[in-house]
Amino acid sequence: MIIDFIIAILWSLSPFGEAKVGIPYGLLNGLNIYLVFVLCFAANVLVFPLMIFFLEKVNRYFLKWGFYKKSAIFVARRAKTGSGDKIKRYGFWGLIFFVMLPVPGTGVYAGSIASYLFKIEKTKAFWANTIGIFLSSLIVWSATLASMKGIG
Repeated sequence: MIIDFIIAILWSLSPFGEAKVGIPYGLLNGLNIYLVFVLCFAANVLVFPLMIFFLEKVNRYFLKWGFYKKSAIFVARRAKTGSGDKIKRYGFWGLIFFVMLPVPGTGVYAGSIASYLFKIEKTKAFWANTIGIFLSSLIVWSATLASMKGIG
């Protein structure tokens, strides 16, 4: 049981799923529905400060390497084209909406990169990402519970 909580938390920290995968994993493995929500949401929120630290401190060092620089430019272009218009136009609310969408390519990783690229003030960016994560987690949690009721 503890292992399942750890795996759900790791999925929520992972750029390959975030809480969009961690929550269903935990629920489908029979974990407490409220504890899964809280732990996966909290783990996903933790990603924002880690990403901002990485982008501000570590990223500068890695940009000296050609392969990393090409990859970083590719990711930055995707973040700008995928979210740029909405975030530029709607600012805080656009960032919330972008992070909230429970589909691949959105979430706190992309939201953190977009916040960094568009130079959104850190406190505002943190709250926009947190609200977006909460709404996304709530959607995934509710949809997973509803589908489980239909299955069981």
